[in-house]
Amino acid sequence: MLVNAAMDASRTNADRAPRGHSNVSQLTNPVATTLSGEFNLDTALRRIVATCRSDLLRYRAIVLASSQPEGIHQTRVALRRLHAAIGLFRDVGSNPELRGIAAEARWLAGECAPARDLQVFLAEVVPDAPQQISRVGARLAGKRLLRARKALGGARFEQFDHDLERFILAPPSVGGETLKAFGSRALDAHHAKVRHRGRNLSELRPTDLHRLRIAVKKLRYAAAFLLPAFESTAATAYVDATESLQNALGIMNDRTVGAKVLADIAGASRPSDRARRPCKRLGKHLRDNGRHDRRNLKQAWRAFKKTVPFWRGPS
Repeated sequence: MLVNAAMDASRTNADRAPRGHSNVSQLTNPVATTLSGEFNLDTALRRIVATCRSDLLRYRAIVLASSQPEGIHQTRVALRRLHAAIGLFRDVGSNPELRGIAAEARWLAGECAPARDLQVFLAEVVPDAPQQISRVGARLAGKRLLRARKALGGARFEQFDHDLERFILAPPSVGGETLKAFGSRALDAHHAKVRHRGRNLSELRPTDLHRLRIAVKKLRYAAAFLLPAFESTAATAYVDATESLQNALGIMNDRTVGAKVLADIAGASRPSDRARRPCKRLGKHLRDNGRHDRRNLKQAWRAFKKTVPFWRGPS
């Protein structure tokens, strides 16, 4: 009834923020959206951060002006990508300024999370939820959107954006390791971690699946950032398989988060809403419908293991 193919389809484009630049960005220097394998790491990181900032400002404007779900979704994606990029280039980004930027990006993403989690729950996990639940959910959604807007529209965000711009516009260092050389090592490490986390997949507990999901997400971000450094025909198949694996794990995580959101809805309901009993029935349904998710995950895992790491082939 509730968690079905519609939910699978809705995850296909999850965490995929459009790349490119927006007129919202006030950068005064040209920033290419493509990278070269011969760039040094400092140059590459500044260009990646510039792209993340451009996406962030574009979708933040949507959040502040409307309640379109895409706004809060892609704002959180841009913040996550920014945090992931700084983490990926941790040797370059070890200075206090970048650590502060990463910490603020994580905080902002956390302030957007309740609104997005509720959107996913109502639109994807339980698209045909009982009217009583939808009514309380809509009321709660307004409060959570206000929380996100407060974080994205305040002085703390303005300082965060100022720090971002200052980092992007500062001249990069000269010399050092190339993006291609770094990319091979970094992708090898992330790929190995995913394979390690996913061993004995059928025996993994929820906490283990969570660790696997985080490892896959980091691998997917790393692959997206580093892909321009390689020219490989195997890249598309690898990225697609990684994306499918992340989506399969994401669906299972949506169900886990959904149980928490449902508890929030039950707690926010009024006696006149008559939502308590529907919440209990829906909670049982969520608990009883995990087999389909496990089958999809096993298929995605098998497909991932068959793919060829694109950075290891001739380029």
